[in-house]
Parts: sequence; C-alpha cells; structure tokens
Amino acid sequence: MKTWKAFLLSFFIIVFAVLIKERSTALFFLSSQARINPEVLKEEFDPLCKEAVCDNKIVPVPEKQESTVQKEHEPTLTPSSTTNLQKAESESGEVAAVETSELPYKRIEVDLTNQRLYAYEGESQVHNFLVSTGKFNRTPTGRFKIWIKLRYTKMSGGSKALGTYYYLPNVPYVMYFYNDKYPQHQGYGIHGTYWHNNFGHPMSHGCINLKTSDAEKLYYWAKPDLNGKSSIRSTEENPGTEVIIYGKAPS
Repeated sequence: MKTWKAFLLSFFIIVFAVLIKERSTALFFLSSQARINPEVLKEEFDPLCKEAVCDNKIVPVPEKQESTVQKEHEPTLTPSSTTNLQKAESESGEVAAVETSELPYKRIEVDLTNQRLYAYEGESQVHNFLVSTGKFNRTPTGRFKIWIKLRYTKMSGGSKALGTYYYLPNVPYVMYFYNDKYPQHQGYGIHGTYWHNNFGHPMSHGCINLKTSDAEKLYYWAKPDLNGKSSIRSTEENPGTEVIIYGKAPS
C-alpha cells in the first residue's frame, strides 16, 4: 500500500512540475478559438492604435502599408486533367485523396505537418509559404471555402486569467474559410501576422498565420475577386477559393 501511495504521490508531483514549467502551454490548451459574428464582420482599421496584446503581452502595431500588389492575378492557365495535389489525408482520415475532376481551378493547400502553404493554379504551384498554424492541432483539417476577404480587421479572444488573451487590431489580409463542420462563426482564417516572427512552428489559436508580405500576395491571388474593392464577401457568381488542410501539426 505504501508503495502504491508513493507512486501516486510521485506521479502528481511530476504532473504538477510539468504544468508549472510549461504553464503557458498548458493554459493555452484551455483557451478556445474566438467566435465571430459573420453578419456584422467588416473591414476595420484604427489609425490611432499603436499597441496590441498577444498572450497578455503588449506588442507594437505597424503603420498602415499601401499594397505593393497593383492588381489581382488574372488566370493564365487552363484546368488540367492531372494535378500535383498530395493525398490530403490526415492521420484521423478526415481528408481523403481528392479526385482530379473535383479540383477547382485555383486552390490553397495547407500542410500542417510541415507548416507550409501551397497555392495552385491547375497543376502549377504559384506560391509556397512558411506558416504558423494552431497549437495542439487547433487548425481543423478538411476542405473549406473562403467566404470573406478583409484588407484589415480586428481580432480578440483568449483569457487574461489563463495568460492567452489577445487583442489584435489592424490584422492585415484576412481570408476566413468555412465548411459544414466548421461554420463561419467559428472564425478560422488565413491572415498576415505582425505579433510574432516564429513561422514554421504552431503559434495560433487555430488560424493560419503568414508573414504579412506573403499574406498580401495570397490575398490578391485568391478568390473571391475583389473587383476593385479592398474587401469582399463571396457570392455564387464570385465564389471563394477552396482551402484543403491536411496533416498533423508538430508538438
């Protein structure tokens, strides 16, 4: 009996020590992805805001930058009967190999395992970017559609008590995506990032973080077409690009 009690005591001491040592990681796990209201979501830029908060820490907000991309990328290729799409199959089996005939002309692939984002036109890869996805596999896998593009918007969520609070104004080049399992209000998106530079490692609550310069290129390349606007919602006539997410993020 004494041996068993000693074992339990040692076990709880080890667990407690790990939680103390990795406090931010353990508490991050308890902080959920922030919800949004799709009906009122809009482009939002605050020129007076100079500071943001990420995981309870103050970070500077960059000045507004004019886009270096003069116009949207127009299609230059035709749909191909073949594709370089990898078998988008996660360990959970949520994403199976995609039939060529089902592929859209443009598509975005996010490889959680290697923390990379690939953009394709037909079978030709046009972009290959390093990303930071959600910690603890918070970024969902599956096939999604972009439903809104916002040149700038505000994001907030997390918990001050848990040390995961974030208030991020002027987030650039935001593209929210959804499917039936993860509807619009769950707030998963691809966007530029000014509060960290640790790309290649999971960092977010679930969104896909890009360098702002990379997010800019993707924003003007992906559909729905902006049609001269800075932000736009997808429609049946102007649908969003498909986003295919697969793999498992590193610990």
